[in-house]
Amino acid sequence: KSPFTTLEQLEQVKQIVEQTKRIYAVYYAERLHNEAAWQAGELIKQGAIGRVLQVINLAPHRLAKATRPEWFFDKNFYGGILTDIGSHQVEQFLTYTGATDATINYARASNMNNPDKPGLEDFGEISMTGDNGASFYTRVDWFTPEGQATWGDGRTFIIGTKGNIECRKYNDVARQAPASKLFLTTGEKETEIDCFGQSAFPYFGQLILDVINRTENSMTQAHTFKAAELSMLAQKQAESL
Repeated sequence: KSPFTTLEQLEQVKQIVEQTKRIYAVYYAERLHNEAAWQAGELIKQGAIGRVLQVINLAPHRLAKATRPEWFFDKNFYGGILTDIGSHQVEQFLTYTGATDATINYARASNMNNPDKPGLEDFGEISMTGDNGASFYTRVDWFTPEGQATWGDGRTFIIGTKGNIECRKYNDVARQAPASKLFLTTGEKETEIDCFGQSAFPYFGQLILDVINRTENSMTQAHTFKAAELSMLAQKQAESL
């Protein structure tokens, strides 16, 4: 989940990294350990859809309230829904668009349907504009229906100047579960790509090499920190409303 719950923690770790030159790595699993999400990034790097103009991430999760520990419902521990689930989505936005920073246009975090757990935020949304002009919207929530075959119907929609991508990251509703599918549309054709079971998840090997060689090929330190920072700034803005 999120590497930090407060901006103060982030600043402390930045100072330690600067002092020690160690690598502070974060497992942003919704891209790094999802085959369709990873393949989307590879296609973007190859220029398949041109310059990315907008990323939309929909990230529902199953609450499973009865099985959660008490700390799960305490914002002091999970940091708020935008800090928690939202950090994954912001990381994808920065990766796919190549943005290195962003302005938060709008942020909301609410308890919509769990009055018995007042510390829980079960619904959130963020709108951002990247420093390169790219647009971002995400909805994060704890409303995956019990009848769904997987814990969440995560979707990503990426619009580029020469095409677009849709990722059905964890299931293909009423068709296949688990699943990891990518739908690519370009000026030439439409393509459905079954990504499930097709990746060795290169991030982990890249990270090992970064540790050995002191490089930043798996993920830059600035990127790692910026994804967390922006999600926490969005959380702070939502709370101010």
